[in-house]
Formats: sequence, structure tokens, C-alpha cells
Amino acid sequence: MSEFVDVLVIGAGLSGINAGYRLQTEHPDKRYLILERREAIGGTWDLFRYPGIRSDSDMYTLGFSFRPWTKAQSIADGGDIRNYIEDTAREFGIDRHIRFGHEVLSASWSSETATWTVEVRVRETGEVLSLRCRFMFACTGYYRYDHGYTPDFPGVSAFTAAGGVMIHPQRWPEDLDCAGKRVVVIGSGATAVTLVPALAERGAEVTMLQRSPTYILPRTSVDPLAERLPEQLPPQLAYDLLRWKNVLVGMALYNFCKRFPELARKLILEATRRQLPEGYDIDKHFSPPYSPWDERLCIAPGGDLFTAIREGRVEVVTDHIERFSEQGIVLESGRVLEADIIVTATGLELQVLGNMQLHVDGRPFDISQATTYRGVMFSGLPNMAMAFGYINASWTLKSDLIARWVCRALEALDARGADYIVPRRDDASADDPPFVELRSGYIRRAIDLLPKQGPRAPWRARQNYLLDLFEMRLAKIDDGSIEFCKRRPSVGGSDAQAAQ
Repeated sequence: MSEFVDVLVIGAGLSGINAGYRLQTEHPDKRYLILERREAIGGTWDLFRYPGIRSDSDMYTLGFSFRPWTKAQSIADGGDIRNYIEDTAREFGIDRHIRFGHEVLSASWSSETATWTVEVRVRETGEVLSLRCRFMFACTGYYRYDHGYTPDFPGVSAFTAAGGVMIHPQRWPEDLDCAGKRVVVIGSGATAVTLVPALAERGAEVTMLQRSPTYILPRTSVDPLAERLPEQLPPQLAYDLLRWKNVLVGMALYNFCKRFPELARKLILEATRRQLPEGYDIDKHFSPPYSPWDERLCIAPGGDLFTAIREGRVEVVTDHIERFSEQGIVLESGRVLEADIIVTATGLELQVLGNMQLHVDGRPFDISQATTYRGVMFSGLPNMAMAFGYINASWTLKSDLIARWVCRALEALDARGADYIVPRRDDASADDPPFVELRSGYIRRAIDLLPKQGPRAPWRARQNYLLDLFEMRLAKIDDGSIEFCKRRPSVGGSDAQAAQ
């Protein structure tokens, strides 16, 4: 007989640990289990180990609402974030519910038993186990952990055959010494903006090669208010005030950028201009062809990237790659960037639900044809939720709302005497947009894999914490789009009997 748990959580990163806390706090009578593919807690913050790895959101909103981030440094190093997640899991006993090295392969739903049967591979032995659960909660993030995205550049073999080193930040070698080396970092997103000044600090001669620019905002890495408040207020109250302050500031910035894109663009570029030497070609290297927040804004804590440029330790080159060569990279302009090391900070490879295969009552379930319900569940998919954060704010803000909504849904199931819930949508359209509306390359490359969203709530994923806070914490679970169902009888029953 396969093992049974009430709730199966997949993933032990920020979202998974948060889910564990909410489940054991709000449903102490239910048994939950967390399966983690890797051998450590932390998700993203354990996987990425490249120099300078840090948060791109402040820790007062990225951190857990129930456990204060007590350092004044609001933009934290990856190692500090990893320790914070591990300490939280240990302090609340969540780590005792985690099984490491367990990779979910597939999940099959049965309306007859109202359970998921989940096939899991134990990575150390290769053994495949079967688990059953009433509710499944995917906290798997949105990208592949085994490799990132690297374009098929012509001539790579010539560069590596000549002794050149090529690295993707997702697989950074621990023993790599960059001091005195010529390093070209390809990319202009958050990873490149983080990595470039860190490599320069380690003594590398760094060139940041970008096809097109990104908006980059200088930002203080230490919040002055965070240095004062904890001395005057209890830790949790100080943390809550800092959290709300940053939530409101972030929302104001996003809404300003979306409502007044030309003015926002002008202000961002002016802030950039003040950071760089007089006469620097801002238009070429820091003026993107899109409006602010069509893609995520990047931040430079303490203006570290701009400082490295001013001091001559970093050069930014905006051009296209023609091919790799024995010397480095040949650009379409004819210039050759000589390199000892090339870092392809060219993005992630997106995947949904950890790439698990889904079946509902014996039939394959194609997640790309489903519509997301409140950014939590999927139309036609019973008793399954997904943690997915905001694109314009800290990931944890939304993933915590989702975890608390799941707890409310479990409570509603028990109160109704129902066995499962399933979102139903009757007006789906081929013109429905994808769930994530960003122009970033990793989104465009995977557009056919993504679920859809509808034109209005509850089928539209709004990027607004205040609206979500009200609706996901207070609005009825039974809102007309959720069907409460009983187990389907094995003989003579209908497909789904609505619970009365």
C-alpha cells in the first residue's frame, strides 16, 4: 500500500518552506510532506553560487512574514538568504517534513478516490516510489534546475579548443579563479548586472556584452530606517512596518512606470546619467527600446555596476555576436573581444510544475491549455495549487497569499463535506494571453508551455498585492468559479457530483 498524506508539497525553497509553515499552523491535524529534488533547502538560493549572487528584491518583502529579517542590509547576499531559509525551517520544525533527493515524475488524479497518485524517483538509488495525497501543492519555481539557457553560438568549439573557458552562471565552478583574467559576460539582465561588478571586485578585467540595454536603478543596499526602527520597536512590529513601507513604495514605482512610461524612462535615464562619467553614451548602453516594466527593472545596490564602470574596471559593449573564435568573440561590427573566460548570462529555461506529467482520470492533462484561477489553480485540474510570485514585486508576497488561500480552501472542503475542488471556466478563448505577461526572452521562448489567463478576475493574475490581499484572504472560496465535488462512484455515478 502506497504512503498517504493529506497535502504533498513539491519543493523546499522559499515557497515550500512557507507552505509548510502555513499548513502546520492552520491545519495542525493534517499530515503534510515536502519533496525536494535536490539535497538541500533553499531552491534558487542554494542552486546559484556565482560571485555576487544576491536578491533583486528587498528582504523585508522577500522574507517570511512570520519570521523577521533582522539585518539592516535589505539587498542580501545569496548565502545569507540561504541561511535564513534553513534557520526558519529548523526553528519551526518544517525540516522534519522534508525528504531530499526525491524527484516527482508524474501525478495522476482519480475522481473515484479523490486522490493524487504521485510517482517519485529517489535520485540516489533510482528507485521509483508511489505516494498518494488528497491535495498537491507545487512550489517548484518556474525554471529548470539542471541547466540554463545558452544560445547556439557558432564557433564555440574553436574557443574552448584553444583553452578558453565557457560557463553558465547556473553551474558556476567553485574553484574558478578570475583574478587577472579577461572575462566577457554575455547578457544584460539581473544575473549579468549582479555578476559583472562582483567579478571586477575579484580582479577580473570584465566586459559586459549586451545585445540591447536594460533599465538599471541604483539603490542603497542598507535601509536607513531598518537601522533605527528595531532599536525603538519590538522586532516583529518593526519588520511589519518596513515590509509595508516597501510594499507601498514598490507598488507606487510600478504603477508610476506603467501610467507615465515616458516620464519614468526619462527619470531612470537621468538617474543613470548621474552615476556615469560625463559624455558616456547612455543612449547606446543604458536606454532600452521598451518602456519601464515591460521587462523587470534591474537594480545596482550601492550603484556597484556604475562604480566599476567609472573606475575603468568594467566596459559595456552593445553589439551582436557574429561568432566565437580562438581569441574570444567576433562582433558584427568587426571588433574582437579577447577573452579567457566567457560567461553566458543569457537566461533561464522555463518549465511549469517542475515538468511533471499530469493525468486526470486516465487522460493526459495539458497545462498549456488550462487557465489559471487567481494565479493559484488551473481550470479543470482538481485539488492542485501552484505557488508563483509577482513579476513586479517580491516572490514571497504572492506565494504566501497562495499558501494561505490553499489553507482556506482545505477548510472549506472540510466544512462542505466535499472531497475536492476544481475551477471551471466556460468562456475560454484562443486569444487568451499567457499567464506571465513579460517581454523577457525566457518568457518568449516558452510561451507555448505556459497556461493562459482570462480577461478579468478570478481568471486574471493581477500584479497588485493590495487587491490580492483582500480577495485571497477575505473573498469567499465558493465564488461561482470553483466547483465542490464528491468522489465519483465507481459504478453508475456521474463524472462529478457537486457537494450540497
